[in-house]
Amino acid sequence: MGFVTTSDGTQIYFKDWGAGRPVVLSHGWPLNSDSWEAQQLFLASNGYRVIAHDRRGHGKSEQTWHGNEMDTYAADLAAVIEHLDLRDVTLVGFSTGGGEISRYIGNHGTARVAQAVLVSAVPPLMLKTDDNPGGVPIDVFDGLRAGSLADRAQLYKDLASGPFFGANRPGAQVSQGWQDTFWLQGMAAGARNAYESIAAFSATDFRGDLAKFDVPTLVVHGDDDQVVPFEVGGQASAALIKDAELKVYAGAPHGITDTHKEQLNNDLLAFLNSYNA
Repeated sequence: MGFVTTSDGTQIYFKDWGAGRPVVLSHGWPLNSDSWEAQQLFLASNGYRVIAHDRRGHGKSEQTWHGNEMDTYAADLAAVIEHLDLRDVTLVGFSTGGGEISRYIGNHGTARVAQAVLVSAVPPLMLKTDDNPGGVPIDVFDGLRAGSLADRAQLYKDLASGPFFGANRPGAQVSQGWQDTFWLQGMAAGARNAYESIAAFSATDFRGDLAKFDVPTLVVHGDDDQVVPFEVGGQASAALIKDAELKVYAGAPHGITDTHKEQLNNDLLAFLNSYNA
């Protein structure tokens, strides 16, 4: 565990487990690096060095007033990678973290990157626009913003007990522990940071970033994702990334790092093991 100081003086917390070729995990909103614990433990136990950081304003990282947008998130990720002098990295991004690693590749290139993985990720563009007619209407994100200002504690409870893990689906088995952990991590994020991140994950256009992917890429998405719909996220991203491999988890919700952790862990390990330097 440790901290990296970015170019603007922000302290970014990270966890560094295991030894081997490096894997860097970028988390979702409004969570932190603890949301990756199942994957970090599994991959570190199977021969990889696995680093997970808290995005600025989240978890144990500094709650900055500014910089709550994708270019800065990507610069912070670059700071972690360069501080640890990581090479032949596999970047893995879940949800908002998928946007972060996409913007990293778009802005910083792939000189240090061997592979990329998008899991339930927000690229290429969540927001419905004139040139993205299949996107999610802005009313949805305005609702998240309104909920964040009115009672963000209840908003996070509602997300955890509803669409995030698919708990609102008939027969779903979502533990109270998962729901409580989501809430706890969300409340550890700064109020302004989490609020501004809604625009970052919903309205950032990553189509140009995906066009710059030139490393083997795995895209994993559930086809019952109620947060980032499959057609908006994984299906669209896989179509834009050259030679991307798409794995669709039938009936799976957004939070597959928990609900489908064994399947995801094994798919990640197989993809990591497929790399030949």
